[in-house]
Amino acid sequence: MPRPVNSSAKVEPRRSDHDVDLVVIGGGVNGTGVARDASMRGLRVALIERNDLAFGASGNNSGLIHGGPRYMLNDPNVTATSCRDSGYIQRIAPHMLHRVPFLMPVENKGRARIMFALIDAFFEAYDRYQPLKRGKKHALLTAEEMQQLEPGLRGNIVGGISFDEWGIDGARLCAANAVDAGERGARILVGCTVERIERREDTGEVVAVHYRDRRKGGTGKLRTGTVINATGAWAPITASLGRIAPTRARVRPGKGIHIVYDRRLLNYAVAAQTIDDRQIFVAPWQNMTIVGTTDDDFYGDLDEVRATSEEVRYLVQGVARVFPQIHTARAIGTYAGVRPTLYAYGPHEDRLSREHQIIDHAAHDAPGVYSMIGGKLASYRIFAEEMTDVLAARFDIGARCATHERPLPGGDKPVDAIELAARMEIDPVAARRLVFRHGSRSLHIAERVQERPREAATVCACEPVTEAEVRHVVRTEWARSVSDVARRTRLGMGACGGMRCAARCGQIVAQELDLPPREGLQQAARFLARQAQTRAVALGPEQAQQEALAIAAVRAELGVDVRDIDEGEAA
Repeated sequence: MPRPVNSSAKVEPRRSDHDVDLVVIGGGVNGTGVARDASMRGLRVALIERNDLAFGASGNNSGLIHGGPRYMLNDPNVTATSCRDSGYIQRIAPHMLHRVPFLMPVENKGRARIMFALIDAFFEAYDRYQPLKRGKKHALLTAEEMQQLEPGLRGNIVGGISFDEWGIDGARLCAANAVDAGERGARILVGCTVERIERREDTGEVVAVHYRDRRKGGTGKLRTGTVINATGAWAPITASLGRIAPTRARVRPGKGIHIVYDRRLLNYAVAAQTIDDRQIFVAPWQNMTIVGTTDDDFYGDLDEVRATSEEVRYLVQGVARVFPQIHTARAIGTYAGVRPTLYAYGPHEDRLSREHQIIDHAAHDAPGVYSMIGGKLASYRIFAEEMTDVLAARFDIGARCATHERPLPGGDKPVDAIELAARMEIDPVAARRLVFRHGSRSLHIAERVQERPREAATVCACEPVTEAEVRHVVRTEWARSVSDVARRTRLGMGACGGMRCAARCGQIVAQELDLPPREGLQQAARFLARQAQTRAVALGPEQAQQEALAIAAVRAELGVDVRDIDEGEAA
């Protein structure tokens, strides 16, 4: 990773004329990662997020902490860094990760036997990185062995390769980093938009960050001398708020979409190819199956990134060549995010570097402002470490990074899900999901249930999610709406799409935040409308008719017409 040049001059930490030592803008995995690391090293931190934690790419990705074997040819450092950080993330958040074994079929066409041997040699090179992420070495499989492992595989194949990666919930990872930072004194301001980064006219140094609360309408100012722009694809826009040319923090946004199916359709993730020879996959992920992903230049509204029916057909066509059952499966939704890929003019989108870079805007007459550009979920921790190392030098503090050693909240000790289920008097599946999301912090939720037994009631049966968990994330993880609760718990993300649980969740959120009951119903209606929009592009004619009837029934039940409500998250 290239180090920043023309580094900003050293400054004193904990200045009395500053409210905080630094302001981090962006609540994705990079921003929350820096907030945690900087807080651990003794700096006073504030994090400002315009929408919600993990609103962007961090909460809308493939959910893989993977080395990325395809990066080995052009970006071997990305593969090495990702594998190394995967091992660290497993150490600090063991409850969040699950192994995802992959099968890669090799079609029996052209020089298939030669290609098979070349792929085998390629994965022998990838095996060198496996110890870093506690992975298993690849295996060479015959066509018969491939179909024994995954009976749904079809097509004329000469054989295949097995290798493994790790899955994670990106939104939970962001929440855990933010919680840890908050417990170490960081101010976490969610739902607040930065309106201006104030700088001195003579020296260009940062003076303060001005923000507005999008829900309550109030404004605020944080006096500081250091700002970290960790807003991903929004980085050029954020830079311009500090009178820095957007081209100084330029990225090449790449849109990736995924299709979600209502259950686990297969035992292994299966790699496939699209009609234009791009690599995609179908994978079991938590309680469902996902198909992904596209990689297309994006020029639209970053707050309204959605899949299109054309993108869905593109992915399904590619997967169906090796897994035709996908045509008979029930799609329950789509999601989309935009990668903040390093800018380059010319290369195809899927050949862009996944490397990351720190830009010190002292080189642009804005000392104290830094932008974090590029990167990927699997290497977020080391990116945050590198950024905080720059801050440590700026503030002249000797504290070293310990984010690879100290567990994230919930990762300090294992919890037996069966014992937890008995203690809370809930279904073992519900307890297992609770442990997966919260680790040892699930015991805090159990304490709520012991004091208030009624909170053991299931709000969302698909995931499942209890009332106690909903109240927990509102009180401790900055959830302010039904959509926010869904990001943290997956409430409403299952087969029912929220139709059975959004209204009750809205009631709970309104109670916890002391909002009028009608606001809770409006939140539920907005959530259901957005869920319906993500499903619509993946539905066939018959399912679309059933969808329309179901939505009409829910509208009547809620007594709220979503057409009369602003679809934005701000009330």
